[in-house]
Amino acid sequence: MSPRIERADAPVNGFTRGENPIPSSSPTVPTAAYTTLIASLWPSKGGGAALMRAAALAFLGTVLLTVSAKIQVPGPVPMTLQTLVVLLIGAAYGWRLGGATVLLYLAERFAGLSVFAGAAAGPAYFAGPTGGFLLGFLAAAMVVGFLAERGFGRSLLRVVALMALGHAVIFAFGLSWLAALLGPAKAWAVGAAPFALATLIKTALAAALMHAAWLGVPVRSR
Repeated sequence: MSPRIERADAPVNGFTRGENPIPSSSPTVPTAAYTTLIASLWPSKGGGAALMRAAALAFLGTVLLTVSAKIQVPGPVPMTLQTLVVLLIGAAYGWRLGGATVLLYLAERFAGLSVFAGAAAGPAYFAGPTGGFLLGFLAAAMVVGFLAERGFGRSLLRVVALMALGHAVIFAFGLSWLAALLGPAKAWAVGAAPFALATLIKTALAAALMHAAWLGVPVRSR
């Protein structure tokens, strides 16, 4: 018996070769491709240009953090706009660039540059009552950036929750360090209670600024 030779376009199980047996009307699961605010406004092109872009954005971030640190209300732990700017940097830059920007800012302070509230600078400053909050800046920028990269900062309600979470991370680090130095009760009295209202205001302001920024981005670039 001669072997059976099938045509290339012969039906197999009722379908022509190359034909998708799943009807085109079958539901598909959409895949979301989220991006950061800064990537939408200033896309990275790779190579040396990407490094220059990252360096410029990190420098700009440290300038904004320096300015925000100088706007303060005196106290055991100065009340400034730093937390607002830290969270905005994380949400706009993403966790890698946002974290690197805050880390550069902390390195400048560690090296003795006066970029924080007040004139103190150098390694000893990190061992003082604000040391935990400084580490909280880095952690919050990365946590907020990580979630923002996954689209968590697009809708108004989600961005409010995102900024609230960022502040919670900062206070978790800051109060833990203060409690080790002063005790839990004293830490809460000087490191949290005086700033409750200001934190709520800064959370709302950061969320409003981030939401407004996204509204200004063309849909095709989001």
